[in-house]
Amino acid sequence: MKVFVINSVFGIRSTGRICGDIAAQLHECGHECRSAYGRAHVPEQYKQYAVSVGSRAGVVMHALCARIFDTAGLGSRRATRKLVEQIREYDPDIIHLHNLHGYYLNVKILFDYLKEADKPVVWTLHDCWSFTGHCAHFAAADCGKWRTQCGDCPLKTRYPASLVMDRSAKNFQEKRAAFTGVKNLTLVSPSRWLAELAGKSFLSEYPVRVIPNGIDTDIFKPTPGEMRQRYHLEDKKIVMGAASAWDESKGLSDLLRLAQMLPEEYAVVLVGLTHKQRRRLPANVTGIDCTDSPRTLAQLYTAADVFVNPTYEDTYPTVNLEAQACGTPVITYRTGGSPESVPEQNVVETGDVHALAEKILSGTAGCSKDTDCRREQMAERYIALYHKMLESKTD
Repeated sequence: MKVFVINSVFGIRSTGRICGDIAAQLHECGHECRSAYGRAHVPEQYKQYAVSVGSRAGVVMHALCARIFDTAGLGSRRATRKLVEQIREYDPDIIHLHNLHGYYLNVKILFDYLKEADKPVVWTLHDCWSFTGHCAHFAAADCGKWRTQCGDCPLKTRYPASLVMDRSAKNFQEKRAAFTGVKNLTLVSPSRWLAELAGKSFLSEYPVRVIPNGIDTDIFKPTPGEMRQRYHLEDKKIVMGAASAWDESKGLSDLLRLAQMLPEEYAVVLVGLTHKQRRRLPANVTGIDCTDSPRTLAQLYTAADVFVNPTYEDTYPTVNLEAQACGTPVITYRTGGSPESVPEQNVVETGDVHALAEKILSGTAGCSKDTDCRREQMAERYIALYHKMLESKTD
């Protein structure tokens, strides 16, 4: 079986690691896999599968046009035509889509090819961008326009940000025309929450499967290190948070408020901050740069006493899985699919920082025992889905 995977990144960050894990498992099972990615670097162990889409200059141009004209996903025409030729040449049995946003391809050209090729397509949704006219998440604006017709977008300046035009109404119509009508397409969601939303959108013509994200439990496991000593936190109770990019949607302000509420023996450690963000931190908050090293992350998770994920927008955050696999309990807001991977007792209402503090101080948070988060389990479910779709195609 030959599988062609498409995602904005490959082998790094949450969605890229998921794609890399699927590729590695396919290879281990004797199948072939090629993965096209749009941006950033690819770790050495994944380069054998990787195919770059376009160029850095092309991504920058696409992003600049999107900033002005609100056309994310509609640039990169030449790069996408080249990608289509690469897919034709590879002639895969299955095409597996992940994040199509990220300023690296043209969704209309890609879906014209998918409809013409009539190959089984799996599309894993990691956010809501596929069925909105602009945004990747709409919870912050409590917006329900995606159910019928987007327009006058309240989140126009949020990723994928447009600083001038609002094209959300036309984007919605063009996405609906492009994304519907593929003969053999199955949607996959890592969370029940997003699966339910997709079923209420214009993508409702497709079957939806829930396959939770998986992680490498050979890396994410209790991993002793010298993180406490390195950051001079030997006598502190560590409250950790991590994100690939910190902003208000990830709860950065809430974590800073939380740090003010906690007693002196507690220290808040935030991983993934920019240099500018780190310079503005209060004394009892330790800021750490973003890292693409899973082993370093595992050591940080292990050193922490509790992991806090006060997210306002999330589908099924892998940080929850990674922290618990390292033996660290996770407390999260009741946001999106984030509560699905932690014990109910660890969930507090979105925005309730006082409840976060009370939960931490009570010491009652525990790790989930019911979630099988192994990457092998995730990949096996995808491979089983591939086989099922191929069998239905031949019937």
